[in-house]
Amino acid sequence: MLLGAGLMLAAQAPNELLDKRLRKLFPTASSFGPKGGSPPHYKAFTPNPSGGEPAIVGYAFLTTDLEPLESGYDGPIQMLVGINPKGVLAGIIVTAHREPYGYFSVDPPEFAAQFANKDVRDPFKVGQDIEAISRATITINSATRAIRNSARRFARAMLAPPPPRPWPGLNP
Repeated sequence: MLLGAGLMLAAQAPNELLDKRLRKLFPTASSFGPKGGSPPHYKAFTPNPSGGEPAIVGYAFLTTDLEPLESGYDGPIQMLVGINPKGVLAGIIVTAHREPYGYFSVDPPEFAAQFANKDVRDPFKVGQDIEAISRATITINSATRAIRNSARRFARAMLAPPPPRPWPGLNP
């Protein structure tokens, strides 16, 4: 009996961890849909103020589902990326990696924090709009590419095209 209870808790733990991570990306969401679709993703919902179907407040996906070949120094870096319907990142959470010096690369909160509120059309270039925050250049560059490429791939597949940005220096 004790073994059965342990197995049940082990089976629930990943869902609880996933729910905690999704809530961190979308704190205003009231519920989340199961992983599905193409590309694979989760949907974050809020109640519709006028009733009816809940409104989608955002989507979350794993970088390894969209960019499986992008690897850091010692293998793939799996990150959960949250994106709103307008193509702006809600944030990222590093969920798994095998980097030998993780805390000196993608683990510090400063790495993830700089992706919040970035538009998928931003450059996502280390040294330009992304700070390296560590000397782990292979890992930082790879993680940044994985976030950029997977977010853009997701946006092209799932989101309505945004209005064009104004050209810098031009007045309407």
